[in-house]
Amino acid sequence: MKYVTALIGEPAELRTPKVIHWLSTSKLAAVVWTAARVWLGVLWIQAGVAKLWGAENPAFLHNNGAGVAGFAAHATASYSWWASFLHSFVVPNAGWIGVLVSVSEFAAGLALVLGMLTPVAAGGALILNLTYMLSGTAGVNPVYALIAVVLLATWRTSGWIGVDGLFSGYLARRRTGRHLTGRNEGVVESLRQQSAA
Repeated sequence: MKYVTALIGEPAELRTPKVIHWLSTSKLAAVVWTAARVWLGVLWIQAGVAKLWGAENPAFLHNNGAGVAGFAAHATASYSWWASFLHSFVVPNAGWIGVLVSVSEFAAGLALVLGMLTPVAAGGALILNLTYMLSGTAGVNPVYALIAVVLLATWRTSGWIGVDGLFSGYLARRRTGRHLTGRNEGVVESLRQQSAA
């Protein structure tokens, strides 16, 4: 193994290209990723609302998941193993899978809009998209999947303007003991001086 690493190097020693580092740490890029995150989240919320309370409700939450069973039974699966999974597992369990899909779409969308657990929400959205694409549904799913991958890759900044950023800031202040209260007059005074300048 020593000779292999001498030949190709250590992965831990590889440097991240500057543009990739900037895209994943820049506050300016955070604004772009936030817009993409919120846009994707709104679309997932719309899909979830249609299934939970809208026109798709009877097909997903009622009639033993008839919409899910019909989709799985007539899907043009990308792989034979996926077709077997759809026919042997999804069709017989369509009732609870319909509820799971509906709640998952809504929850992933809400979490993405709020910027809460952004990597988890983007990962869930990516898994949903992959299941739809493996089942032969293209449509908008490849674009949604691409955005989910970008949000996962830029997790530091894609959730920074949102609940994740607020929580991260809280933890950082707690860890360093810098609270924005009267107990730490130095921080408050420096903020006042910056705003007066």
